[in-house]
Amino acid sequence: VAKGLGISATKRKLKQREGINKCIGYLLKNKSRLEYGKALEQGFPIASGVIEGACRHLINDKLDITGARWSLEGAEAILKLRSLRSSGDLEEYWEYHKKQSKQRLYRYG
Repeated sequence: VAKGLGISATKRKLKQREGINKCIGYLLKNKSRLEYGKALEQGFPIASGVIEGACRHLINDKLDITGARWSLEGAEAILKLRSLRSSGDLEEYWEYHKKQSKQRLYRYG
C-alpha cells in the first residue's frame, strides 16, 4: 500500500504529496500493527465495530441516561462492575471482594 501511495504521490502537486508522504510514514512506522492476517489467525478483532459495540454496551447504555449525573469515581466504579459482569467474572470477583473486606475490617478478631 505504501509503495502504491508513493507512486501515486509522484503524480500529485507538492501540497498533495505532503499529505500522502505523511500517510506513507504512518504506514511504515506502524507496519507491525497493521498485519491483519496474523491478528485474524490469533482470533483478534480487526474492525472497530466490535470495540464500539462493547463501549456502547458497557458505557453509553449505563452512563448516558437523561438527567443522570456521574462523578468520575462513581462512573469508574460502575464501569468496573459492568465489565466484570459482562466478562462473566463478577461472582468470582465478589467472593474475593468479600474476603478482602472481611480481612480489612476484622483483622484483629
